[in-house]
Amino acid sequence: MASVSEWIEGARPRTLPNAVAPVVAGVGAAIALDAFSWWRSVLALLVSLSLIVGVNYANDYSDGIRGTDEHRVGPLRLVGSGVAAPKAVLTAALVSLGLAGVLGLVLVVASGHWWLLVMGALCILGAWFYTGGKKPYGYYGFGEIAVFVFFGLAGVLGTVYVQAGRVSWAALACAVAVGAFSTAVLTANNLRDIPTDIESGKRTLATRLGDGGTRRLYLVLIAVPYVLGVVLGIFHPLLLITLVTAPMLLKSVRAVGGGQQGRALIPALRDTGLAMLAWAVLAAVALAFQR
Repeated sequence: MASVSEWIEGARPRTLPNAVAPVVAGVGAAIALDAFSWWRSVLALLVSLSLIVGVNYANDYSDGIRGTDEHRVGPLRLVGSGVAAPKAVLTAALVSLGLAGVLGLVLVVASGHWWLLVMGALCILGAWFYTGGKKPYGYYGFGEIAVFVFFGLAGVLGTVYVQAGRVSWAALACAVAVGAFSTAVLTANNLRDIPTDIESGKRTLATRLGDGGTRRLYLVLIAVPYVLGVVLGIFHPLLLITLVTAPMLLKSVRAVGGGQQGRALIPALRDTGLAMLAWAVLAAVALAFQR
């Protein structure tokens, strides 16, 4: 039976910046539109956190029962390591995704934009079928697209829309930036797992691009937010402050660009996530003060 600390580790707390950053950026964009609502922002954050915990447990369950995690290099996997029963992990995944659905429904009712139910349903289905089902799309190279859409575009723009009823160009740019960061985190993760994924038959985008192509993709993705920061700075000069987060990625660039493998890439996941969160916080503050 897994301990509390093992359940927490199985939820993969290092991925939480991927859930927090889009909401923070969206809150800044909502403030810029004079539409900030603290309780809707809190609900949006809880939805995002529930989704990422749910998808992490769902991945743990689905990969575990397939045997994909038997030789995994990285954080503890509950099912793959045998410390928790598959049924228990599945229950944790469904409870987390169900909570995201209930809280999301409250947001939809409050905003009155019922079409958001479709987006919410797609987010939950996307979380499950990433590695779940007979043909999980994460096994066919579409995981990065899903992360960009759900934890970039949907996360940021959804947070803005439930408060303002509209989005702005600044919000869209922030959504693309956060989506690029979040995708870079997954790219670094999949770069680390290329050998074991090939062995288990998991055809991620990284296994398709190969080691060199995946490293180049990561470097392009982390450059996108800073290019957008400069572009946004033309219209919102305070947003240039996001550039100060670039040094946080120096070690990651050296690790990925320098050809490091396996566990040596784990810090790159952490540092990319923290840089994303810092970028989102500074962007939100800049938008709030320059509204």
